[in-house]
Amino acid sequence: MPANRYKSIVSLLAFVAPAFIIYSLFLLIPTIGGMYYSFTDWNGLNRDYSFIGLGNFVEALREDPDFVNSLLFTLKYVLFMIVLQNVFALVLAVFIETKIRTKGFFRTIFFMPNMISTIISAFMWTFVFSQVLPQLAEKTAISFLDQLWIGDPKVSFYSIIIVSLWNGVGYMMIIYLAALQGVPQSLKEAAVIDGASPFQTFRKVTLPMITHAVTICFFLTLNGAFKVFEVVYGLTGGGPGRSTQVITMNIYEEAFSNNFRYGYASAKSVILFIIILLFTFIQIGVMKRKEVEA
Repeated sequence: MPANRYKSIVSLLAFVAPAFIIYSLFLLIPTIGGMYYSFTDWNGLNRDYSFIGLGNFVEALREDPDFVNSLLFTLKYVLFMIVLQNVFALVLAVFIETKIRTKGFFRTIFFMPNMISTIISAFMWTFVFSQVLPQLAEKTAISFLDQLWIGDPKVSFYSIIIVSLWNGVGYMMIIYLAALQGVPQSLKEAAVIDGASPFQTFRKVTLPMITHAVTICFFLTLNGAFKVFEVVYGLTGGGPGRSTQVITMNIYEEAFSNNFRYGYASAKSVILFIIILLFTFIQIGVMKRKEVEA
């Protein structure tokens, strides 16, 4: 092997090694360990445990209605977030892109909620829902605002959606803004000269040019929505009852709050991992075909 090539490989390994070691210690090894323990009855404390095969998986899918309900609730949340977060983010990005002089101001304002910790946002909105809105309804006679935003199972879901959108739309908006800035102005001007309306210009010219950004935002939203925890934990705690319990909270409860059934919780985590993997492959496959068609 030539000396220069050898030095290049050594330099590459030297730069990659620290990140790979940290990645292995805090993600790769725990992931493999969790998959192994998902086939056991380990409680996370004792050294002794038994290998029970697929018993945990069968129990989770057939004998645990709380897990199934939390999974269905999470799927509902994912669907709402994928649609609403991307629609709002794209609309805001298009709006800001047209504001030449105040672009920086609006970009900062809409991105600021993303800079606040999710759990802090949840506590802030808990105060808004429980104290501010009822008082506002009393002062303004807007009865719609006087609801059990957190205590009513029918309303609490939408409270979670509101907080999640407030906290996450700004990040997706920045991605869409970057993509919109890459659309050649000459193409849009040509469409206008040909008689296209603003909506037609956006649908036929702009949207196909930013399909790669749509793919990225859909991917990030999908993964983030499946792994949601802090906003639900801080806002409703999974309640009232278990009506807003997401799958991550159910796993957390099983591992640390119930009977310390670490092996069973690991099996639920593997199920969540498989679901996210399947949805991600489907989403990326569909969006990549759209990119090719565009």
